[in-house]
Amino acid sequence: METKVSEIADGIFRLSTFVPDLGPKGFNFNQFLVMGDEPLMFHTGLRKMFGLNRDALAKILPPEKLRWISFGHFEADECGAMNEWLALAPNAVAAHGQTGANVSLNDFSDRPARTLANGEVIDIGQGKRLRFIDTPHTPHGWDAGVMYEESTGTLLSGDLFTQFGDTPFTTGDIVGAAIEAEDFFKYSALNPMMGSTIRSLAGLNPKTLALMHGPAFEGDGAAALKALAADYDRRLSNEWLDTQALLNAA
Repeated sequence: METKVSEIADGIFRLSTFVPDLGPKGFNFNQFLVMGDEPLMFHTGLRKMFGLNRDALAKILPPEKLRWISFGHFEADECGAMNEWLALAPNAVAAHGQTGANVSLNDFSDRPARTLANGEVIDIGQGKRLRFIDTPHTPHGWDAGVMYEESTGTLLSGDLFTQFGDTPFTTGDIVGAAIEAEDFFKYSALNPMMGSTIRSLAGLNPKTLALMHGPAFEGDGAAALKALAADYDRRLSNEWLDTQALLNAA
């Protein structure tokens, strides 16, 4: 395996590792480096992929200069290598929402973490401002959240739009591929607030969607988010109908 580097927006780099034998078409794991006076990395990658990601990040920035580390929710591919990065970057601090910090991060992190309120912004300098947004249980994880880089209109969307393959960048449809992956993995925690949570992100009108598992998307991010929300509404409606049918048959 190798970790490939590409710039997906001004000063935002995608570090992508493709695993060809995972799923029907292979699967990639992406981290994102946002450059500034205080560089921020979103997702740490799996602990066992740390060496690959460290060497890839070193092509852009000396790893010890990392200042912030954040992620979507507490899970191995999101934050498994967090302490390895903290050991390498002596001034780095892990940052996450209140639920993530209180439930997991404050115990897991080898250094005290920064707790972020919903909507709180980290200004990392050079015009880059990252807003943390709580998205509980969306797509999964009580502590789930995303980050939005305001100057470039880039939504670091975590596991939303998860899909197969190794396409690095697209301006085409990402919703159909996300529906295919959901049908295969059934990874989302379906809940009544899911559609409205995703539609609230559409209000940001993002220009770029930085998928953790999938390509970087450039285009009408709001339309893609609304279409994804509609599919989750459909799934929830079908679940309700199936439950009612079971109850009526009992």
